[in-house]
Amino acid sequence: MKTIKHIFDGDFGCEESTNNKPTVSVTLIDENGTESYVTVEDEWLTANNLDIGDTWPTD
Repeated sequence: MKTIKHIFDGDFGCEESTNNKPTVSVTLIDENGTESYVTVEDEWLTANNLDIGDTWPTD
């Protein structure tokens, strides 16, 4: 089981973006304290009601 430790929104400021949806980097931590990182669309994170402290979906 992995838990969300940190969410970093790298899309900020007035930079011109492409047609890609904004993404965030998510730091996950497992029960052994091992950290891993994933990048997902911000919209997906919000649609799944995921925030810091929540369990990361396994599928």
